[in-house]
Amino acid sequence: MERFWLTQYPPGVPADVDASQYRSVAALIEEAFRNFSARDAYVSMGKSMTFREVDELSRNFGAWLQSRGLTRGARIALMMPNVLQYPVAIAGVLRAGYVVVNVNPLYTPRELSHQLIDSGAEAIVILENFAGTLEQVIGKTQVKHIVIASMGDLFGLLKGTLVNFVVRNVKKMVPAYTLADAVRFNTALAEGARMQLTPSAAGHEDPAFLQYTGGTTGLSKGATLVHRNVIANVLQSQAWMQPALHNPKKPPPPEQTIIACALPLYHIFALTVCCLLGMRTGAKNILIPNPRDLPAVAEALKPHKVGLFPAVNTLYNALADHEAFRKLDFSELRVSNGGGMAVQKAVADKWLKLTGCPICEGYGLSETSPSATCNPTDTDRYSGTIGLPLPSTEVVILDDDAQPVPLGQPGEIAIRGPQVMAGYWQRPEDTAAVMTADGFFKSGDIGIMDERGYIKIVDRKKDMILVSGFNVYPNEVEEVVSSHPGVQECAAIGVPDEKTGETVKLFVVKRDPALTEKDLQEHCARNLTAYKKPKHIEFRTDLPKTNVGKILRRELRGSGAKKPA
Repeated sequence: MERFWLTQYPPGVPADVDASQYRSVAALIEEAFRNFSARDAYVSMGKSMTFREVDELSRNFGAWLQSRGLTRGARIALMMPNVLQYPVAIAGVLRAGYVVVNVNPLYTPRELSHQLIDSGAEAIVILENFAGTLEQVIGKTQVKHIVIASMGDLFGLLKGTLVNFVVRNVKKMVPAYTLADAVRFNTALAEGARMQLTPSAAGHEDPAFLQYTGGTTGLSKGATLVHRNVIANVLQSQAWMQPALHNPKKPPPPEQTIIACALPLYHIFALTVCCLLGMRTGAKNILIPNPRDLPAVAEALKPHKVGLFPAVNTLYNALADHEAFRKLDFSELRVSNGGGMAVQKAVADKWLKLTGCPICEGYGLSETSPSATCNPTDTDRYSGTIGLPLPSTEVVILDDDAQPVPLGQPGEIAIRGPQVMAGYWQRPEDTAAVMTADGFFKSGDIGIMDERGYIKIVDRKKDMILVSGFNVYPNEVEEVVSSHPGVQECAAIGVPDEKTGETVKLFVVKRDPALTEKDLQEHCARNLTAYKKPKHIEFRTDLPKTNVGKILRRELRGSGAKKPA
């Protein structure tokens, strides 16, 4: 197809990337170890770890895994927040020829059981804080090898002992558990140091990650990301960022970019942009275990001049309002990647005013490794779009019969490119349902593409509200409501209505305690046509979110979908 949007690319951004330059993700990582061995790769709670140390420790861990008799392609689950063990484990698993299954550490037993059984994971690396959850389900799974990590494992004897004592005995963050035959992470490293790692024979079409969908639209499925998918997206993301990193209006960038890694590494956004792109470019990642602890985020970033800050709208919003964060040095901030949910103009304007760095909103899914589109990084204007298709990427807007619609008309966003998954793990029918005959992945998101190739998200099909036959898109309502200065955050859903079929219900967290329902109704009346105005407004102290910060409309529908009395 004609990629007419290429004329909108900033100078220096290529039309295509060459994923064949690496045989596997392990090869990409090992190149970074050779090129940047002396640099700090990761920092956690003030403890730095160099690329050389990650190289050595991941080699040891990979050798230990191989000694367990696991066959090539075995799935290894990782269930940890952003701690130093995570990048060591990822590199070790991939270098040993196995497949990473990323697991949300806050999963309930039901969710964990589903993912371990569905993936067929034979081993798991888990932070001890969450081992009690594993204990409840381990008997139902195929897991044969359990590696238990502690928060202070890689901090050295003195600091590590102190950190573990505080976590276990002062903060009481490690519930009691019993897991027979579990091995300590540091024990596995020590045993692996006496072994030889057999280099991975994995190639482009072998699975590298099983990245499970968030479950916000149904049963969580494993997107099978092969090595080619992930390599391509790392290269696409790197190419797209170059105009901002080398902006002629700013001084030359520092030799090493510093990344604020506040998004969890088990999430595809941080996995690609922070962990793997960070490896590829020799960047330093500041690992934030809990991004909801805003004072801790500010404290962790205070010694550093961050150059790359990937985040979701809710995190940008919260940080921009936090006093300690507002005092940080933003002079080297070149790229703020917004994704995971819609970036709201009020938040984008606030972030730009604070940092001088625009939020470049992009779009993607677990199924696309994740990035598919992004706004150019050399602009300082909020576009209200998700930008242009990335290099080597094609996007079409389809109707319900999977036929392209005219430019400017809404339809389902469909994506074709080297970053698109091989399919859902062991779910051929689900895979067939989202892939067109000519290889486009149907995203389930409704969008509009203009004559330049810029795409605007309208909403997910499932979230659309039908009021008297008219489509109401929650994103539009939320964008209007969030522009009110008294609103901290909000979410809109559809609820049953006798007259109109459905009507809009709004959930609001106040910024201004004096904000009233009347204030919001008047604001909406000024900015929304009648059928789009919320009929019901409910004030809450917080809204349910995923660990990445995406508001869960599904949970709001479950708790608030009934028409208020």
